[in-house]
Amino acid sequence: MNYRTIMYTVGKTVALEGALLLIPMVIALVYNEPLSPFLISTFLCVLVGAVLRALGNKSSERLFTREGYAIVSLSWIALSALGALPFYLSGSIPSYIDAFFESVSGFTTTGASILSDVTALGRGMLFWRSFTHWIGGMGVLVFILAIAERNPNRSINIMKAEMPGSKVDKLKPKAKNTAIILYKIYCVMTLLEIVLLLVGGMPLYDSVVHALGTAGTGGFGIYNDSLGGFSPYLQYIIAIFMVLFAVNFSMYYLLISGRARAILRSNEFRWFLGIVGIATAIILVANQSMYHSMEENFRMAFFQVASIVSTTGYSTCNFNDWPEISKIVLFVLMFIGGCEGSTAGGLKVSRVMILTNSVRNELRHSLHPSMISAVRVSGKNVSQATITGICSYLALYLLTGVVALIVISCDTMNFETNVTAVVSCLNNIGPGFGGVGPASNFAAYSDISKVVLSMTMLLGRLEIYPIILTFTAERTWN
Repeated sequence: MNYRTIMYTVGKTVALEGALLLIPMVIALVYNEPLSPFLISTFLCVLVGAVLRALGNKSSERLFTREGYAIVSLSWIALSALGALPFYLSGSIPSYIDAFFESVSGFTTTGASILSDVTALGRGMLFWRSFTHWIGGMGVLVFILAIAERNPNRSINIMKAEMPGSKVDKLKPKAKNTAIILYKIYCVMTLLEIVLLLVGGMPLYDSVVHALGTAGTGGFGIYNDSLGGFSPYLQYIIAIFMVLFAVNFSMYYLLISGRARAILRSNEFRWFLGIVGIATAIILVANQSMYHSMEENFRMAFFQVASIVSTTGYSTCNFNDWPEISKIVLFVLMFIGGCEGSTAGGLKVSRVMILTNSVRNELRHSLHPSMISAVRVSGKNVSQATITGICSYLALYLLTGVVALIVISCDTMNFETNVTAVVSCLNNIGPGFGGVGPASNFAAYSDISKVVLSMTMLLGRLEIYPIILTFTAERTWN
């Protein structure tokens, strides 16, 4: 294990966070708000980053998978720990544990909150809260690869550890070039959403903040009713962009490269759109007596489906009041999530698709033992190693959820609240049902439960393996 190189890279990541904190500080300056929380936090980030870089070493040696995992895990923990400082130092969130929970929720693009009244925060603090979504959505280390990393041997294992999904689509031979393309697409789509929100009459500040939350599929709102007070046009725009950001970004690369037909051949893309359509239709029928018009019913159903399947977590209504069948549909969507290679969380549609096809093959094989058939996705055979890896991940995913559920069940919350709190945090969604529904928050949980749920969010965002392999003895895996 190349510990000095790990320290150097983590230090570089923390220093970058210090630079990024200058942006919300400018927002605070514009709105005549206190600057000291951001100044102190920036200074501490730069100081910690400088110390780690001094103790570390910018080695040109190849970074192996385990080291890539360690860099990503430690960087995300450090980002969250230091990113909590503005909330804590400003007094907006008096408890550091609560501030850490909010910071982790931001960077992991979960959107779960302990705040009962978000409007009490200043504009600079609200901007930082949503900006963490945008930073974490594509990945801060992917950003570093795009602007600074020149060694391809170091880049790919870091990207593999940070990018959500079971594999990384290399759009270009070099990981650095892939990172640049991904961030260009990310930035252009974010700017496009801002423009469309402005066209709909949303103020500039609100447009930027909500676009940042949508792009990262995070969902931190700046109003207590989330997006319930906005016009139908604005709700449709955000709903559409939630779906777009939950699509594999390689689809957009194919589109701008003139290979649009390849998108239609993607089974994952078709499955994803099918899931969104079917879920919306079921809820539309189940909720037909709840709203005054068909348009309102459709808008509420489509928005909540888009929000949950993309794991964004914005809301336009309290779906705790919906019929049970509608809530069950949303609960299932919590597990599925978005596409591989997107900013969405969850298991990912590709994994669900492969598992479904694998089960179908096993059932057919039980009837016809001599039959030989392969699991195919987008016209290509899926290797047995990939299927085994997905099954292993699913087992570890379920085990993680069960352990977290057991721990937080020591609190006095009911079963529905605890289950959906864990599912929400593990899949980086935000709201659940019961006491953590869209009209509630996570403030009632104890400090121990908040720490456990914070780690659950990190495990979900980094897809478990990086953190577990970082904090287990090396000899365990040798």
